[in-house]
Amino acid sequence: MQVVWLGLILIGVITAAFTGKMADVTKATVDAAKMSVELCIGLIGIMALWLGFMRLAEKAGLVQALARLLKPLMRRLFPDVPPDHPAMGSMLSNIAANMLGLGNSATALGLKAMQDLKSLSKIGDTATNAMATFLAMNSASITLIPATVIAMRSAAGSTNPTGIIGPTLLATIISMAVSLIAVKLLEKWRIYKQPSEETTE
Repeated sequence: MQVVWLGLILIGVITAAFTGKMADVTKATVDAAKMSVELCIGLIGIMALWLGFMRLAEKAGLVQALARLLKPLMRRLFPDVPPDHPAMGSMLSNIAANMLGLGNSATALGLKAMQDLKSLSKIGDTATNAMATFLAMNSASITLIPATVIAMRSAAGSTNPTGIIGPTLLATIISMAVSLIAVKLLEKWRIYKQPSEETTE
């Protein structure tokens, strides 16, 4: 990605030099730098407020309550994972944290879940069906409260910063459904079957 960004910058500068618009590029660079600082300063208060609310929700047991609510569904999605295995608890906590916008907590829980799922694997470094399903769910997680987007909209002067909640919820539900359908269909294809499955046929 660094090479891509460097290439884009060089192309822009060279193009501006040949078209006589270096002054415009310089002005745009300075304006963008100023705007980014103003946006970051404006975000500090809003982000602190929302993350504070989310942390209170976490301490109050909302994450655990969501995890318990999702447990029956998770058992169906992950038939290879024993219900009482630590991996199930880590995955439930990760998904619940993602739904509430607790990105920092969700990252640590996601890594722990992958380690726990790895401990169940009997096929070396190959990703298991459970690992692929969890990755799909994690990448397309349903978001109930998009705290970061709300904060950015508020800092940018939006008159209705929370208006993004409905569209975000709908979009993430669709993305989650599509990702789960895709991963469950692909795991049935012979090319994607686990080595242990192929040897038992």
